Amino acid sequence: MPKTFVIAQGGGPTPVINQTMAGAALEARKRYPKAKVLGALHGVRGIRDGRFAELHKVSEEDLKAIAATPSAALGSTRDKPDAAYTKLVLEGLEKVKADVFVNIGGNDTSDTQRILTDAAGDRMVFMHAPKTIDNDLMENDHTPGFISAGEFVAAAFKSVDFDFRSLPGIYVGIVMGRHAGFLTAASAAWRDEKDDGPHLIYVPERAFSTAQFIDDVKRVMDKHKRCIVAVSEGVTTADGTSLVEAIVGSDKVERDAHGNVKLSGSDLNRAFEQALAEGLPGKRARVDALGYLPRSFIGTGNRTDAREAFKAGAMAVATAEQGGASIALQYEGGKTVFRRVPLASVAAKTRHMPDNFLNKDGTGLAKAGTAYFERLIPRKYRTGRPFV
Repeated sequence: MPKTFVIAQGGGPTPVINQTMAGAALEARKRYPKAKVLGALHGVRGIRDGRFAELHKVSEEDLKAIAATPSAALGSTRDKPDAAYTKLVLEGLEKVKADVFVNIGGNDTSDTQRILTDAAGDRMVFMHAPKTIDNDLMENDHTPGFISAGEFVAAAFKSVDFDFRSLPGIYVGIVMGRHAGFLTAASAAWRDEKDDGPHLIYVPERAFSTAQFIDDVKRVMDKHKRCIVAVSEGVTTADGTSLVEAIVGSDKVERDAHGNVKLSGSDLNRAFEQALAEGLPGKRARVDALGYLPRSFIGTGNRTDAREAFKAGAMAVATAEQGGASIALQYEGGKTVFRRVPLASVAAKTRHMPDNFLNKDGTGLAKAGTAYFERLIPRKYRTGRPFV
C-alpha cells in the first residue's frame, strides 16, 4: 500500500493542468488517508532540490480552488534528466520515501517517466498523466488542455474574421504547435458559412512553401476581398526544416533540454510580414502570434476539459498499484473512456493529425476533420450574419 505520493507538472501549462494535480492529490487522500501527498515544485528539478508542497495538508476547498485556476500551480520545468540528473531525482524520491511518482505532462514528460522507470526498476511506481494543448500524445483521442485551448483559438479566429469583414485585408495568426496541427486546425471549428475565416490553414503535417502561400492568399483575396490565415509555428519546408530554422539558420536557433527548437519569438512574424509586403505590396496586412495566450487563458476553461483532466489525475493514482503506465483518453462507443497504456507507447512519440482531416490542398478541413472539431469544440455563441 503506497505511503507517499509525489506529484509534479512538466512542460507548458494549460487551463486545466491543475485539475489533474488536484484529481491525483484528492484521490490519494481518499484511498490512502494516512499517506503523504507531496507536490514537487518545478517538476523533477524540485525533486532533485528537495522542494515540495505538502498537499496532504491543503484543505479540499483550497485544492479545488487551485484546480479551477489555470497554469501549473506547482511550477513546471523542461529539464530532461541525463544519467547523473536521473540519479539525483531518484535519490530525491527515495529521501521522501516515495512509493508513487505521478508526473503530469506531454511527450517529454512521459519520456522522463520512462527514463526514471528504466533506472529505478521496481523500487517505485512511475505514472504519467496526460497534458498538452498540442493534442499530440499517442494512444489518445484528445488530451486534457486541448479543448480549452482549442476553444480560445476558435473564438480568436471567429472574432478576427468579423474584424476583417469590416476593414478588409489579410490576417495571419500564428498558433502554437510544434509537430502537430490540431490546435491550428481548431481555428476552423466555429466556421458557419463557406466564406467564413480562416480561409487558409497551414500545419506541420504538410510542407510549407512561401511562394505557394502567396499564391493561395492572392486567390482568396480575389474571391473574398479578405484573407484570414491560421498557421502553426512548427510548419516546415519540403526538406523537413522548421520555418524558424530556415529563416534564422540552424546554428543560431535556440533549443531546449530535449533538443526542440525554440519557436517563440518574432522571427516568424517578420518572415510573414516580409513575404506579404513583397508578394502583395500595398495590401493591408497584419501578422500576430497568439503565443502563450491559449495555454493559461482563464476565460476559456472548458467544463468537459476540466472534468476529464481531473479524472485523468485520479485514475493515475487509482491504478498505481497495478504498476507504472500512462493514462490515455480514448473515444469508444460515442464517449470518452480512460485507459492505462504502456509508457513506451507514449514516451517521446508524436501523434500527428490524420491525413484525412485536411482537404486535398492541405489548407482546409475535410469532412473528418470538421466532425472531430465539432465533437470536441462545439459552437459556443450564436452570432448574426454581417451585411458585408
